[in-house]
Amino acid sequence: MRALPVGDRALLVELADGEETAAFHAELLRRRAAGVLPPVREIVPAARTVLLDGLDDAASFAAGLDGWRAEAPDARVPDTVELPVRYDGPDLAEVAALWGVPAEEVARIHSAAEFRVAFCGFAPGFGYLTGLPARYAVPRRPTPRTAVPPGSVALAGPYTGVYPRSSPGGWQLIGTTDTVLWDPARVPAALLAPGTRVRFVATAAGR
Repeated sequence: MRALPVGDRALLVELADGEETAAFHAELLRRRAAGVLPPVREIVPAARTVLLDGLDDAASFAAGLDGWRAEAPDARVPDTVELPVRYDGPDLAEVAALWGVPAEEVARIHSAAEFRVAFCGFAPGFGYLTGLPARYAVPRRPTPRTAVPPGSVALAGPYTGVYPRSSPGGWQLIGTTDTVLWDPARVPAALLAPGTRVRFVATAAGR
């Protein structure tokens, strides 16, 4: 773990890998919920970093991190978002071939996993979800699409994501959901936030 100052009131904490980052982020949330975390305006996780912005004394906070022990996120967190999915994506057969399974098996494998939003980015409402075993990681498409339909459920590397709106993208598309991921009229606007648990539920049409 390495803490780098960002201006006078922020820290960028670098972690070894995604698991350590998830554990550190979860520990920050636990301490904030318990009232033992110093005031901080924003906690922003990424793939291997966590940004803490708005600290009153960033230097003292960084010095105290050596004594922290961060445990893995609690798998019993009750607030799980369920996303119904039609496993009908145009890259389903290609993903099945990469996994070495029949196309219909992709839906069973994917919907059986328990996902967690590791971090958000790329577009408002887009969450990078971890949860698939490492053997199911797939490469991005060699040529990105110029427009991916909203609601597309996609895979790239170790992550699953859902496109909240039409945009270019090079992820492998395996399904579609009608759930609205980003709605400015909703509070909060994003359905998925870092730490949120997610389950994909295959619809009748997708089984």
